[in-house]
Amino acid sequence: MPSPTSDSPRGSSRGKRAAERAPSRVRRRREKADPTPSEPTVTTPVAPPTPRPVAPTAPVGPAPAASVEEPRQEGPRRLLLTLWFVVLGLGAAALAISAVTGILGHLPSGLDRFGAPPGWLDGAGAVAVVTALSWLLATRTAGRAIISAGLALGLGVASLLIGGRVLPTGAAVLTCVVGSVYAVMVTVPAITWLKAVREAVIATLVAAVTASAAVGFEPTVAAERFDIAALLLALALVFTIVYRLGAGLHGLGRRGLVIVAIGLAVLVATMAYAELLRRYGAQTFVSSVLDFADATSERIGAFPRPLVVLLGIPALVWGTHVRARRRQGWWVCAFGVAATVPLASGLMAPDSSYVEAGLRAAYSLVLGLVIGYVVIRVDLALTGPKGRRGRRAEEAGAHRPEPSRFAEL
Repeated sequence: MPSPTSDSPRGSSRGKRAAERAPSRVRRRREKADPTPSEPTVTTPVAPPTPRPVAPTAPVGPAPAASVEEPRQEGPRRLLLTLWFVVLGLGAAALAISAVTGILGHLPSGLDRFGAPPGWLDGAGAVAVVTALSWLLATRTAGRAIISAGLALGLGVASLLIGGRVLPTGAAVLTCVVGSVYAVMVTVPAITWLKAVREAVIATLVAAVTASAAVGFEPTVAAERFDIAALLLALALVFTIVYRLGAGLHGLGRRGLVIVAIGLAVLVATMAYAELLRRYGAQTFVSSVLDFADATSERIGAFPRPLVVLLGIPALVWGTHVRARRRQGWWVCAFGVAATVPLASGLMAPDSSYVEAGLRAAYSLVLGLVIGYVVIRVDLALTGPKGRRGRRAEEAGAHRPEPSRFAEL
């Protein structure tokens, strides 16, 4: 059998594939020092480029001024916002005049020259207030502001013209729900406890204006049912809004879930305990609780609302404080309607006066602020930095960006 030769395609006679040996260093140095020319390269002549015709230039004048981009305005236009605040102020003034006339029986000496106010003044003021609050709430939550204000205006006017029991009561419930939710939405993040107090006071003032507007519709309904209906509707509306602002349920985290669970537990326990105590409690125990509340009211003028003290105001204070650091603070602020709804419906009871309602709101606010301060300190002690210097550094860096108070969230 003939052995393969080196000329065969199979390789050398040893049966291995022939491979070129890499050139040695000496050979590479020689080739680098005295390179041998390879195949001559043929250069093709390149034709010179043809000149393009130049268009006539315009006469040189002064350079145009640089266009300065105007900063984008945050929130609605100032004129439109001022207009709606004027409507809100006129409505609140009309309700205040009606309230003073109802308390004193006549206008003060400085205003009696204009004559007695008409009977429709309180209703017109209530319609103006609920329409303005609906526009402000829709603007704050990126809704259809004109449609919301139009629906509130239509329902308010229909309740005044038609009357009865259903429409005025529905308009009063709508007023409490819209005003209570807007009182929570109008707040801004608070870095310190004092700024959180400011936000709670602002929410309380909005709820007070809402309460006077709800009374202006003169609803005829049981106070307990009115409070429960307004609270449930306000909770449904505020949780729908906060679901978007708080990045949904997946943005809660473990801590947020614990906060929401605690808030719901306190809310259900407070409402259920009061209802069970009223219906199924022992007569002696119920009588002792009522006697204590009556005795306190006789001494200091009013008895604070437990739901406002234990849940509503602390949720507003702690929620605005958490919002300055984390988005989950919106879920805490949502429970602030547990304070704004009872304050907005504080004048619905037939035996409640303006003075008693004002004192009840003031006592509830003060006690709730104290509890909110304790909750903030406990939260900072468990999760915040240690020492005064660390807290100051944490407060200096706690600036979570949010739009201004009246801008779209």
